[in-house]
Amino acid sequence: MRPEPITVSYLNKYVKEIVAEDEYLKSVFVKGEISNFKHHYTGHMYFTLKDDKSLIKCIMFKSSTATLNFVPKDGMKVVVLGSVEVFERDGVYQIYVKAMQQEGIGNLYKEYEELKNKLEKEGFFNKEHKQKIPFMPKIIGVLTSQTGSVIRDIINVSTRRNPNVYIRIFPVPVQGKGAELEIADGIRMMNEKHLADVLILARGGRKYRRLVAV
Repeated sequence: MRPEPITVSYLNKYVKEIVAEDEYLKSVFVKGEISNFKHHYTGHMYFTLKDDKSLIKCIMFKSSTATLNFVPKDGMKVVVLGSVEVFERDGVYQIYVKAMQQEGIGNLYKEYEELKNKLEKEGFFNKEHKQKIPFMPKIIGVLTSQTGSVIRDIINVSTRRNPNVYIRIFPVPVQGKGAELEIADGIRMMNEKHLADVLILARGGRKYRRLVAV
């Protein structure tokens, strides 16, 4: 005989109570690299703490952020002190951060800065290479994943602002090994064949959107 099914709410509440009873989780030191950082207008800070294998969501309320002696940002390595609790409504667990200390600049951010400096020295960001983006392009070329949801946002916003615009999509992988080569080939081909007035390289996700005009 199968047991009676329980509700999602009951399960989330049960897990929350189990976690709340664990003394170890009431005060944990955790180190990791900040990503997806957001300083909300209410004063609360939301971010993800990650290492090379895992990640966990974090929230630091305004009452605790007053103790910070630095400005958190993506790529920073930090150590946080807080409690692990379950957000019952969404069924997720996260760290409620009470204090945070900077440990150093994360590897990903350091690599980004090194690449940026290298490209600056090679002249890639020089003003003479930049072209003026047309105010009302007739054709917008979009290079993005064929299955990505970000394309819907681009279509909705673009056609709402300019109902006569034509959007030409060029499917490319936007992450993974070799993606940069296919992206570069796509940009080169669309430029050589004059397939668009302006190009957008886009990567989307559940919590963020990356849009780069090229």
